[in-house]
Amino acid sequence: MKATFMYGPGDVRVEEVERPTIVEPTDAVIKMLSTCVCGSDLWPYRGLEGEQTEPRRMGHEYVGVVEEIGSDVKTVKPGDVVVGSFCLSDGTCAVCEGGYPSRCMHGGFVGEAQAQYLRVPLADGTLVATPGEPTEEQLADLTAASDVLGTGWFAADEAQAGPGKTIVVVGDGAVGLSAVLAAKQLGASRIIAMSRHADRQALAREFGATDIVEERGEAGVAKIMEMTNGVGADGVVEAVGTQESMMQAISACRPGGYVGYVGVSHGVQLDGGQLFFSEVHLMGGPAPVRKYLPEFIDLIYKGEIHPGKVFTKTVDLDDIAEGYRAMDQREAIKVRVRP
Repeated sequence: MKATFMYGPGDVRVEEVERPTIVEPTDAVIKMLSTCVCGSDLWPYRGLEGEQTEPRRMGHEYVGVVEEIGSDVKTVKPGDVVVGSFCLSDGTCAVCEGGYPSRCMHGGFVGEAQAQYLRVPLADGTLVATPGEPTEEQLADLTAASDVLGTGWFAADEAQAGPGKTIVVVGDGAVGLSAVLAAKQLGASRIIAMSRHADRQALAREFGATDIVEERGEAGVAKIMEMTNGVGADGVVEAVGTQESMMQAISACRPGGYVGYVGVSHGVQLDGGQLFFSEVHLMGGPAPVRKYLPEFIDLIYKGEIHPGKVFTKTVDLDDIAEGYRAMDQREAIKVRVRP
């Protein structure tokens, strides 16, 4: 089968590898229907994750058809169309039962989904079957549900988005835009998207943003303070992962407010004194996507949400290097890949 490898910064290749097989009785092997390039994939693509010594398989977002299952798998069967989280989870440990399958005591991360087939360990706790074969639009929506929708939703959840709340979203990538959609679904009264890009601003408004702020850093914080009568937002989503974005999020939040941060942290350091006197609640990390998937699938099949609109370019697996380039150059918000 074909699979994607990153050899180093800017060097993405598709090569032939052995098709995966069942290794553990809790495994499933799926034939991929859809995968994509994640914003987090751009960190190593840009050489921002340290020196890479050998090629690495890529991809962690996926929708597929179950081909084989191990003897212990009970919740999915061959022929099912399934969506899975980018985090593996058994669904039974104390951490999973506490609502954080993304930190399952026996889990891990998916890392080989930009391919034609994928072995999914802990299938019962990781995969969710859909109620039927999806349309092309639903397939895009379900692909988004595997990561960016759940990540944005988790951030909006932790920012306490709800009726009467003003929510600010820092970051206008697919995760930030998904957080706008989530904040709208959760009932936030005012949603302020911080974006400088016209195409992303337009999608943010379509997803539910009431206001757009183009300023960044201290100027962005000043604008939020002006818009909230000097108080700050009730909740802020941080969906970038840089020092500037994290400080912008904390500084734009009112005392007693909530910051949900899901941008993969790169070089972020928090000053203890500043954090102490900000008096904001901070919560973030890898999103527990698996716990949201049943709700997402239901909303998608009812046609109530269309998170797949974050995909503004689609390529075949053989052309995935072009997908990386387009996202890197901001020619596409997010790229979907047909295996």
